Amino acid sequence: GSTDCVCYSTVGISDPVTSALHIIVGDCQPLDVSSVHHNNRFLKYSVSLLGYGFYGDILKDSEKKRWMGPMRYDYSGFKTFLSHHYYEGTISFQPAKHTLGSPRDKDCCRAGCYVCKRSGQQLAEQHKGLGLKHEEEEWKVIKGKFLAINAVNMSCACPRSPKGLSPAAHLADGSADLILVRKCSRLAFLRYLVRHTNQHDQFDFSFVDVYRVRGFQFTSKLAEDSDSSVMDVGKKRFGQFCRDHPACCCHLANSTWNCDGETLDSSAIEVRQVLILMKLFARGIEENCKDEAAYSQSSIEPLL
Repeated sequence: GSTDCVCYSTVGISDPVTSALHIIVGDCQPLDVSSVHHNNRFLKYSVSLLGYGFYGDILKDSEKKRWMGPMRYDYSGFKTFLSHHYYEGTISFQPAKHTLGSPRDKDCCRAGCYVCKRSGQQLAEQHKGLGLKHEEEEWKVIKGKFLAINAVNMSCACPRSPKGLSPAAHLADGSADLILVRKCSRLAFLRYLVRHTNQHDQFDFSFVDVYRVRGFQFTSKLAEDSDSSVMDVGKKRFGQFCRDHPACCCHLANSTWNCDGETLDSSAIEVRQVLILMKLFARGIEENCKDEAAYSQSSIEPLL
């Protein structure tokens, strides 16, 4: 996509020569994938980001301005930030108790990651021992007003956000990091966004919660209030008017899910984590990956 977040999160740099060398050598990097469902019907797979609210609104608005090129994301992002829409709903999730790490620790996913290896083994042992009973494990429920709901399978690092949305997210541990940004002031939300561009902890806010989960479900307030009364019909029509006319001062009833840069029409979804569904030609991020990439390119250029 436009951010190359998969490349930055799995290799550490967006360099075609480095990627070609990984293919030639035959390196293999396991990768978890999220399956997205609506009413028990499969919709899509998500590899990197599944975002509702802020990132969903940016994508929906930017799709109308593709003629602007990459600049449309800056324009739509600024416009979405000023609108400051929040969305009411209920999110329930299943904590990932099998994982060793936490979204708040400093143990980032690297080549030969021990956390991924050990967490995957523990998850396999749980499935073998519990069978179908793992579906009955404890689920936590949170209701509220959210500016953004993000679920990531990787750090989602990119040039503008070197550490990504969740710096400690792991590529193959059988879990996803669920980030809930509650309603707050514009200034507080701006401070949260700026944290993604520096080395500070972006989760160190009272209105931000992050959980490591095996799956989650989300239902918007509009879907919960689905009674067929005249008042509800009026609310739905008024919500549609607000959606078609963003200048309206009230908050929108529903947002759009951003699934790896593509929109999902259904606001009520269920997400299930799939352990190592795919493998990439990569080795994982190495501490000196940028230096190695630069060396590889400089050593190959004389041969071309």
